[in-house]
Amino acid sequence: MAIKLENIGIAVRDIEAAIAFFTDLGLSVVGRDEVSGEWASTAVGLDGNQAKIAMLQTPDGQGRLELFEYLHPDAIETTPTLPNEIGMHRVAFSVDDLDAALEIAARHGCRPLRGVANYENIYKLTYVRGPSGIIVMLAQDLTKS
Repeated sequence: MAIKLENIGIAVRDIEAAIAFFTDLGLSVVGRDEVSGEWASTAVGLDGNQAKIAMLQTPDGQGRLELFEYLHPDAIETTPTLPNEIGMHRVAFSVDDLDAALEIAARHGCRPLRGVANYENIYKLTYVRGPSGIIVMLAQDLTKS
């Protein structure tokens, strides 16, 4: 059986803020819609499911994020995920310039959880708390610099 990762889906409280954050980092919006109806309720497993969705793509065309903001049923707020919690954890991006990526993140009020780490002079990386509390890992490959 062939298998291919299609996208990562992330529920957000404000889809416009999330789109602004990820597009500023370099992703592009490849589609937007509002979904509802029996097919959406069946696929997701929520009766009366209605959501705004946006599909974003990395510049290389290989990675996609599907962002969704629930209109019905109401979204359920949770405490922000911690790095050591079981379950959906983070989304990770490689960037050419970590400092520039952190400047972009800061414009959206997003800062490193602790600081910037250097992994054996191979990667410079950090986790930031993105929109809706999403943990976003940003990593720069130092071997390509």
